[in-house]
Amino acid sequence: MSLQFCGAAWVLLTVMACQVLPGEQPPSQPPPDARITGSPPNLGARTLGGVQLWSDQLVFHEWRIQQHAFTHHFRLLDDRQARRARGTFQQCHAALAKYKQELNLPPLAGKVVVLLHGLARSRGSLDGLAAYFRAHSDYLVLNVSYASTRHEIGRHAESLASVIHHLPEVDEVNFVAHSMGNLVVRHYLADRKDLANSVPCDRIGRVVMLAPPNQGSILAQKFRDVSAFQLLSGSGGRQIANWESLTGNLTTPSCEFGIIAGGTGQKRGYNPLIKGDNDLVVAVAETKLAGARDFAVVPCWHTTLMDNPLVREYTLRFLQHGYFRSPAERTPITETPDAPSG
Repeated sequence: MSLQFCGAAWVLLTVMACQVLPGEQPPSQPPPDARITGSPPNLGARTLGGVQLWSDQLVFHEWRIQQHAFTHHFRLLDDRQARRARGTFQQCHAALAKYKQELNLPPLAGKVVVLLHGLARSRGSLDGLAAYFRAHSDYLVLNVSYASTRHEIGRHAESLASVIHHLPEVDEVNFVAHSMGNLVVRHYLADRKDLANSVPCDRIGRVVMLAPPNQGSILAQKFRDVSAFQLLSGSGGRQIANWESLTGNLTTPSCEFGIIAGGTGQKRGYNPLIKGDNDLVVAVAETKLAGARDFAVVPCWHTTLMDNPLVREYTLRFLQHGYFRSPAERTPITETPDAPSG
């Protein structure tokens, strides 16, 4: 085994080991008992919130109906991640309606920002960004969770479609996604084009892509035949590694979208195994997509890009105004460059 291969494997495993950060661990303080009279046992118990096993199908403020990746049954979690109901989607939806009335929960309306995490992460990775939006804007923030390593990207797009479908009173839907989450958004938008009951175009506001592998990932391609990569990255990671089989199912957003990449701003990036500037995982060139209204490179690693203060400032400004810095400093992308090789 070559020294280069050993070094590459070490970098890959190190990067993937960093995907779940300490801030993503669920809170330890248990909620008060939320047991429902006559319901099966163990309701009201604290959960982990769905990390890598559950995908959100409906999100109402911090309440969510999730579906299990393997058993396909549903559960309703409250804002403390305690289980309030389980069974079919209809049963959980009925239970949510009951709690809305009993607890006088406010409706979801106005402008919404949907946050979508990346591969092998949890929605906890975007909690800081969600808190920033809530503190500095009037957007309603929905931090969506999906079992990123358990299904292919098309399946995650279906879950996202369910979340959006269950926002009937919302006037505007915006997206902010990190890494693979952007491919889920692009797949969702492509799927909507062919459906009669698609979300009206005037409901989609803007999209901000954080470190998106819009042209695939040369790093994933290098390791697609390595068992450790296949195990850790799951179906989604394998799709990115076999890019040609995925790209036909993705679309370029027809709404205004901006891209923020991590990198050094120099010819060489943080990872010597990736040609050109990069954020340790994705090359700057791989993030680009023709049609972007604005583009920026911020000196930051892939896994912490969403926590960078400048990235948060840029992201909110684009959602509100359609540019990262100012109208005069916009850097639109008119042509998609060739993805780096080797």
